[in-house]
Amino acid sequence: MLRATLRSFLAHRGRLLLSALAVVLSVAFVAGSLIFSDTVDRTFDRLFASRSADVTVEPRGDLESSVPSGAVQTLPASLARELARIDGVAAAHADVEVGDITVVDSGNESVGPTTGAPTLARDWHAGERSVVELASGRAPRGDGEAVLDADTADAKGVGIGDTLSVQAQPGSFRVEVVGIAAFTTTNPGAARIFLDPAVAAGRLLGSPDRATSVSLDAAPGVTDAELKRRVAAGLGGGAYEIRTAGEQAETAADELGAFLDVIKYVMLGFAGIAVLVGVFLIVNTFSMLIAQRTRELGLLRALGANRRQVRRSVLTEALLLGLAGSTLGLVAGIGLAVGLIRLMSAFGMRLETAEMVIRWATPVTAYAVGTGVTFVAAFLPARRAAAVSPMAALADAEIAGAGRPLRVRAAAGSVVGALGAAALAGCAAADETSSAASLLGLGVVLTLVATVVAGPLLVRPVIRVLGAGFPALFGAVGLMSRRNALRNPRRTGATAAALMVGLALVTGMSVAGASMSRSFDEQIDRTLGADFVIQNANFKPFPQEVTDRVRDTEGTGLVVRQRFAPVAVRLPDGQRVETTAAGYDDRVDDVARVTYARGGTAAALADGGMAMDAGFAAEHGVRTGSTLPVEFPGGRRTELTVAALTDMAGGDGFGMRGGLFFGIATVEAYVPGGQDSALYVNAAAGTSTDQLRDRLESALDAYPQVQVRDQADYKDLVHDQIAVLLYLVYALLGLAIVIAVLGVVNTLALSVVERTREIGLLRAIGLARRQLRRMIRLESVVIAVFGAVLGLGLGLVWGLCTQQVLALEGMTALAVPWSTVAAVVVGSVVVGIVAALLPALRASRMNVLEAIAYE
Repeated sequence: MLRATLRSFLAHRGRLLLSALAVVLSVAFVAGSLIFSDTVDRTFDRLFASRSADVTVEPRGDLESSVPSGAVQTLPASLARELARIDGVAAAHADVEVGDITVVDSGNESVGPTTGAPTLARDWHAGERSVVELASGRAPRGDGEAVLDADTADAKGVGIGDTLSVQAQPGSFRVEVVGIAAFTTTNPGAARIFLDPAVAAGRLLGSPDRATSVSLDAAPGVTDAELKRRVAAGLGGGAYEIRTAGEQAETAADELGAFLDVIKYVMLGFAGIAVLVGVFLIVNTFSMLIAQRTRELGLLRALGANRRQVRRSVLTEALLLGLAGSTLGLVAGIGLAVGLIRLMSAFGMRLETAEMVIRWATPVTAYAVGTGVTFVAAFLPARRAAAVSPMAALADAEIAGAGRPLRVRAAAGSVVGALGAAALAGCAAADETSSAASLLGLGVVLTLVATVVAGPLLVRPVIRVLGAGFPALFGAVGLMSRRNALRNPRRTGATAAALMVGLALVTGMSVAGASMSRSFDEQIDRTLGADFVIQNANFKPFPQEVTDRVRDTEGTGLVVRQRFAPVAVRLPDGQRVETTAAGYDDRVDDVARVTYARGGTAAALADGGMAMDAGFAAEHGVRTGSTLPVEFPGGRRTELTVAALTDMAGGDGFGMRGGLFFGIATVEAYVPGGQDSALYVNAAAGTSTDQLRDRLESALDAYPQVQVRDQADYKDLVHDQIAVLLYLVYALLGLAIVIAVLGVVNTLALSVVERTREIGLLRAIGLARRQLRRMIRLESVVIAVFGAVLGLGLGLVWGLCTQQVLALEGMTALAVPWSTVAAVVVGSVVVGIVAALLPALRASRMNVLEAIAYE
């Protein structure tokens, strides 16, 4: 049996190749994501471990915020001298490092990275743990001099002697580049500029007596943990965060991990789609191969092979296919990881392919995925093969299971479909986002399973409708193509299911994306009353001088500032909620349309007052007049009275849970050193908006990071951000379509082999080569369109339910992108035509006499 199995596998290797491609793709994405993430993890572990001091002392940051305030947490620079006196400290250095500054060249072009990585400025301290070393020029001496990192200098064409403008929180200042520093370790993609330590604190923090951290070197014989204990005992209290080198490296790695997880999960998403769609392809392939080998399997049974041996034979073939696909997929995954590493280098993250990491878990996972998928997918066909009777050796081979009733599928599909419909109905009726999202996920999975299981039941009624015009348009060829598609509903349903998965996904997400875009458009129209909004391109705060320039611009009327602050609020129900609050100037009603359930803007912005979202307040037992303890960064605390309750849709969006806001004077008092995040500007009387826009853009020319946006610009910005998500979905769709095309090609190719004698007879009675090719193309098109119809129907239902979940977050508008729907239908026709090219060509080239004599 083993020899027979190997001989059969090698005899059908051409037919199994397309199925192996699905395995290769899924394994490649899994292996590639693991290799890439492991490589980056090791690279940055070494980076953080090598650059971290033995012990680092930083201001304690108890509050985290998704929206930055612009304030830099500092500690006294004199702390370094105090810590230097602690027994076991060999050296102490007061560090000055700030992020998210802007560096501009003489042409007012940003020198920083365009990939979202920060621009960092710090004091020049070249030591053993420094991440850079001087490559050319000299170290900065005195005010007005700086060293720039080599990667940024090369990318932006900056050289020694060039003048740059540094825009920091205290204000802008100009420096001359006197040196270029090369990285001694991996460059994570950030731009770095270094100042003389004597002036760095004054320029970057606004005071020469402040620092952002203190780095401590341990004396010989003193461990990091022991030094940390001594420093903690010497400092007392909890005002500072004290970390060893290992802890500091772990913290930095965790922060980077959030970015890496995005890449990992995206690639695993591609792998998941490849696995899901590949299962249909493998099931179909093995089912057809078994159907074509009915006589062969019957002969084996007649010669004494029992059911277990036949089943084991088929599963062994699947195992061999999985091993081959996994091996090729692992190799392809290594290539994919190399490509990602080089892509990261193009974006400024310097990784070396020579340091690529392949841990033992990667090949184990790759082979587990590849062999596991093929083994599971081939299990049902293997059971069917074991059921072949020895009498099949005496009869003509026929399609196994073609005429078996679909009662079991109907019952199973109905039950699962009913459960899925109930989950989706519960999602639509839910009034909490978390429960609605959970029901949506459950409903999507169950309805997808139900459609796959019950798909063959829909083949005959749907394809009869889709192919109703074939006989009239194409005559007998059209009639035969439709009948061929109807011949085996199980095969047609499984083939179409691969395409259905991708199209359902893209349709559902397209409906959700279009609904989000329209909802944001309506919300912007409803709430934004300013002529212009001045914001940083990446929503980060900007220096005070930007606000001053806007106010001084001719034709500027009202200017309302917005600042953000991380806060922690202790609520009446006992919960402590960390969130982000906003501060506004008076007259915010002139630039924004805020609706209130209780109170108004004047009370909310008054000293000691604040506003809160009405829904959030009701959930936690807050009423107007409630006085709540509020904690700000640095341990600053106060009590604020809830003077107004807002009734704004989506009040908890963008990480600002609770919709808290108050007067900007409160932010200035409790978050000193904060920066404005947005300016809402109205034109003065007698100045048109076009005139003011030109003047504002001219006034802000030296600040390339700052954008002047009106309502239309704001809408475009939101649309672009939503489009990024949709592009990912479209990429997943592209992968699904590639595998679906392989599935259609495989099905048609095996179908042509199966119908060799039939094709020969048709050719013998006068069917032309061109007619034969057309028949196969039409069969392919109707299968692809059938999958598109199922995918569109399922996707529209998913999209409608997703919109109901979004409505709970204030995004109440519903939009169906009919252009996408039309493109899906047209694309499915194209997919059908492309998939049929090779099988149709092969069928048309058959020798008529050999085809008639084929068994």
